[in-house]
Amino acid sequence: MAFEFTGCKQGWFEHGAGAVMSGVRVATYNIHAGVGRDGRFDAQRIARVVNELRADVVALHEVESQPGDLGALGILAAETGLSALAGSTMFRAEATYGNALLSRCEFSAIERIDLSVPGREPRGALDVRMQCRGASLRVIATHLGLGRAERRAQIERLMARLDSEDRMPTVLMGDMNEWFPWDRPLHRLHRWFGKAAAPATFPSAFPVFALDRIWVRPGQRLIRLNRHATPLARVASDHLPLIAEIELSKV
Repeated sequence: MAFEFTGCKQGWFEHGAGAVMSGVRVATYNIHAGVGRDGRFDAQRIARVVNELRADVVALHEVESQPGDLGALGILAAETGLSALAGSTMFRAEATYGNALLSRCEFSAIERIDLSVPGREPRGALDVRMQCRGASLRVIATHLGLGRAERRAQIERLMARLDSEDRMPTVLMGDMNEWFPWDRPLHRLHRWFGKAAAPATFPSAFPVFALDRIWVRPGQRLIRLNRHATPLARVASDHLPLIAEIELSKV
């Protein structure tokens, strides 16, 4: 598999007999509504990429869900064996569309945050507290807007929900749609979380832009961060997945 690592040695999070299970692997993945670079909708192909990740929690963006476990989200849950949680931002009679989580961890509290800005496409975030291997974790998954002023307003709303006194490990991840790494909204997040590596994930064939991001607080819990660049991932969506491995037992 074509992993591109930064940080500690490989194998730290390997599953199987005798493995050290002291942390979790999280990932963020814009699936482009299940349509690959070949123009073909294939939710099973997306599911194969998700299975390649071997992640405990996967934030998905641009995903459709339907009642009764139908639609792309239902297929992904069935094909991966992970629990699915929809965080839809666009609603139609036959289906909804937006963010989602796939997880093997147990959800303990769920909030859906409206980040919509008037005149722009509806946006939102999932703010979920969960239990992973006996430890607590907070995951905020989002897909920000295309406009710079829009993103500034959305990050302000997210920052207002973050409490510096909260000791629970917190992950913010998603498609931030930020093309300019020096923009002020990113600096605000870097100040709170600490600056993390940002491998380019878009476009998937020849990545140039770091649109997809993962931040972890406290920063020392972030053990390793990489993009997932297998041949399958390069064709399944116009974004590559981004993966982080997080130590939950570190004091």
